[in-house]
Amino acid sequence: MVRRHLHKFGGSSLADADCYRRVAHILLTHGQSNDLVVVSAAGKTTNKLYHLLALRQQGAIWQEALAELIQYQQHMVEQLLTNDSARDLRERLGADKAEIVTLLQLDAMTHYQTSYLVSFGERWSARLMAALLRGSGVEACHVYAPSILVADEGIMPKIRMDQSRQLVQRLLDESGDQRLVITGFICSNPQGETLLLGRNGSDFSATLIAALAGINRVTIWTDVEGVFNADPNKISDAQLLDSMTLAEADRLARLGSPVLHERTLQPLFDTEVSLAVRSSYASHTKFTLISPVTHSASAPVVTSLQRVSLLRCQVAGDGKELLAALNQQGVPLLAHWLHTNEQEACELSLACTLDNGQQTLALLQQLSDAFGLSAINRCDDYGLVALVSADANVYRRGFARLLNRRAFALYQDELSLVTLVPAAQVTTLTQKVHRRCAGPRKRIGVILLGTGNIGSAWLQLFAKARANLSNELQISLELLGVVSSTKAYIDAKGIDASVGIERLVEQGQEWQFTDLFEQLTALPCDELIALDISASASLTLHYPAFLAHGIHMVSANKLAGSSPLPFYRQLKQQLNVRRLFWRYNASCGAGLPVQHALNDLHNSGDKVEAIGGIFSGTLCWLFEKFDGSQDFSQLVLEAKELGITEPDPRDDLSGRDMQRKLLILAREIGLPLELDDIELTSLVPDHLQHVSLTEFIDQLSDLNGPMATALADVAAQGQVIRYVASLDLQDGKCRAKVGLESVARTHPYANLTPGDNVFVIRSACYHSNPLIIRGPGAGREVTASAVQSDLAQICHDLLHE
Repeated sequence: MVRRHLHKFGGSSLADADCYRRVAHILLTHGQSNDLVVVSAAGKTTNKLYHLLALRQQGAIWQEALAELIQYQQHMVEQLLTNDSARDLRERLGADKAEIVTLLQLDAMTHYQTSYLVSFGERWSARLMAALLRGSGVEACHVYAPSILVADEGIMPKIRMDQSRQLVQRLLDESGDQRLVITGFICSNPQGETLLLGRNGSDFSATLIAALAGINRVTIWTDVEGVFNADPNKISDAQLLDSMTLAEADRLARLGSPVLHERTLQPLFDTEVSLAVRSSYASHTKFTLISPVTHSASAPVVTSLQRVSLLRCQVAGDGKELLAALNQQGVPLLAHWLHTNEQEACELSLACTLDNGQQTLALLQQLSDAFGLSAINRCDDYGLVALVSADANVYRRGFARLLNRRAFALYQDELSLVTLVPAAQVTTLTQKVHRRCAGPRKRIGVILLGTGNIGSAWLQLFAKARANLSNELQISLELLGVVSSTKAYIDAKGIDASVGIERLVEQGQEWQFTDLFEQLTALPCDELIALDISASASLTLHYPAFLAHGIHMVSANKLAGSSPLPFYRQLKQQLNVRRLFWRYNASCGAGLPVQHALNDLHNSGDKVEAIGGIFSGTLCWLFEKFDGSQDFSQLVLEAKELGITEPDPRDDLSGRDMQRKLLILAREIGLPLELDDIELTSLVPDHLQHVSLTEFIDQLSDLNGPMATALADVAAQGQVIRYVASLDLQDGKCRAKVGLESVARTHPYANLTPGDNVFVIRSACYHSNPLIIRGPGAGREVTASAVQSDLAQICHDLLHE
């Protein structure tokens, strides 16, 4: 039978008899009869063995400590095994005790004898676990790892892979289907003398044996559920990761994460072995699976070290050759920074763990002559904060925004972002980075109110832009509702914006405002933004209710911004009290940045003195075309046929639309105006204002005489006629009007592309040479783009509250 699984249990999973029973249950319920098992020493056994050696070295009495250790082992044997099995292990413990006594009584112990004594903890664990499994009716035997793992000696033993693979394969062939319980942490040299595999040696043993045996999966059972996206002891809302790649896990380990040591992962590279990290105390819970590759989205992990060693030096050249030399020497750097100082000398900063700080400093001093190093120094006052992800570049902007002037610039490689900050700032920055980049994504829901041409264009734009905006801001931005004048389609799970607006409306139900607000309030999202892309007056009247329910607003509908002043002020007060956002750039100038410009002037300390322009694409088109070659009424009919005018051209010709837009801009600069404070001269004669549309079209020629006269008057002066909105602030007085004006042929109003809007802003800074904003001021695409811009800005604002 092919062996598929290797289970490894650490000391915390084998701390007492109950732990052993729990492990045996896991092996019986989570594996196959021929799985491999690697065990560490039970509880603190290894530390107690080292303590015996320390007592001996000090010349202190060690016999009592040894007796307590043997009693601890005997107590577990008696609790777990039947009489016959227990008797056998008690006898072997007695023999082991005698052997340990002999070793401790030697005048001098060799390195191999010391390693052999320390290895008793793993040997006892393997023996006891194999006996416990046999007592449960499972064929099992214990294996002493030095019989299958052979290594050359060095600072850290280097496994002879080919020889060890042959030994492992032979063991598997000879053992049949029985479970093999193998000691972790130890191996042997070619002479059979015991060597220790060092820190995290048992985990390394497990992945190494799995790679040598060709096993599909290694599970490291420990006292934590797996790998979290931050240290759960420091971040209360840290989340368990379902999966991560081997490369990500390796980078996380190299940055000092305590869950897995980097040596544990090395045997898995260039294999198909996956590694699971699970809790032996909660075997039924979710866990983390580390695979050579993963097809799921890469979740970021935030890690930190409270203190690191920072080494700095000046280096001749660009420093790259020195970095290559350090890498060749195997120096485990966490990150590095190269920059040129004011004297144009190259400065190199290296971050490494405190354990490696002195060793790295000594190496830099050795290399100083070869690489022209000077001003070498070491500082241990900094800590490290890092983010690990295969998509590290996606999180760079969000991480960078959190750095203050005392933080190092971000070091970035393919899998991580790293900075150093003063040690006192590590915890705070770690929490901020986790909240911004790795915490639960804020879910922002969007409700579309209005399903006409602009609504349809926005929906298409949103379908394309949503993913990028979500990734950029690290939020979950979802369309949750589409509401027409008669039907509402609400889906808490999210709506596919690419489906098309007609199909979405068809799926909707008839609605009333009361029912609609109940549905919106129940939606599972952190924030909700409603987009009013309608021209509905009744919808505008319900803005206070939207704000009362905590819903942010985006308006292409200009009726709210130009509503009666008490209503407008009520909305602004609600926004302030509820800390909500309302943006309405699309209500004036479509996608042109008019309100942005006014806000920028105000924020810069400038003072707006006048605003003027042509705010209607329809009226711009008409007057750019009106040169006397055809009657004005013919131009109006042509524009109507082209879809340039509203269905009722009087909505354009009345000037009311431009009047409302001018009011919106006036209020944007702080003027408490009402609509009637803006003087309006309509192009529609009084006798045609209230007749039916058919009658108006029949009598449209009544406009020709007055318009021909106006054109002739201005032409005689060498000027042109335009329909203009203007607001002037002089001597503390405000004059606002909308109507016909004659302007010079060189004026900004005189030479527009038909259909454009133009805004001319004069201020204290832009007095003799005013600020001019010109471009398409209407159209479904540009208006939809303005709505999307306002939506994105609110999302930005919500993240920076």
